Amino acid sequence: MSEVASGRLDGAVALVTGASRGIGRAVARRFAAEGAHVVAVARTTGGLEELDDEIRAAGGHGATLVPLDLTDVEGIDRLGGALFERHKRLDVLVGNAAQLGTLSPTGHIDPQTWQQVMDLNVTANWRLIRSMDPLLRQAPAGRAIFVTDNVTQSTPPYWAAYATSKAALETLALTYAAEVTKTNVRVNLLAPCPVRTALRAKAFPSEKPETLAKSEDVTGLFVDLAEASCTHHGERLSVDKATR
Repeated sequence: MSEVASGRLDGAVALVTGASRGIGRAVARRFAAEGAHVVAVARTTGGLEELDDEIRAAGGHGATLVPLDLTDVEGIDRLGGALFERHKRLDVLVGNAAQLGTLSPTGHIDPQTWQQVMDLNVTANWRLIRSMDPLLRQAPAGRAIFVTDNVTQSTPPYWAAYATSKAALETLALTYAAEVTKTNVRVNLLAPCPVRTALRAKAFPSEKPETLAKSEDVTGLFVDLAEASCTHHGERLSVDKATR
């Protein structure tokens, strides 16, 4: 089990998407507690400011806040350029931002909804790879972690948009992993156990939140994969219980 705030990411520059709430917010806080400088990306400025306040209240130096809609692919490219100018490298990339879309019979999904899910869950992560790969290669031990979901293994009815997007993300990440095997970059997928998030609540409105793990309970897994000493590469890690 991972211990909290033991300095395992001291000095690392870590970019976390979807950082204003849920798993992304918890991971950003944990990374900061472990000594990383966090680049927090999300659409919601207020949520990012609250995250920064929480990091500072816990004794951290604050985060670099990036209000950005990840479907603005040119904005991702600008972010990559800004990180190069300021840090010359990126040690950790966490591709966490995602949306559920709608749970519906496959033939009833609105084309606009389908496209929105693919744009955020798949294309934005491809653009992140495209922009951040050079920076990850500049790091002594670049680490990329993409958040997936065990729905890709169970393929339940009515989940076509979300499940398809996560399956595509898995193929994307594993292909990228194969391409960087001979570098210092390590790329992995992480499917956490069920966590009480807004996305989960939308998918399962009758589920009792208290029966689920908290976002904070899965952050140790992200630290494990973000550490320079991590040897996992090109793996899809599915975790059925929380570890701090």
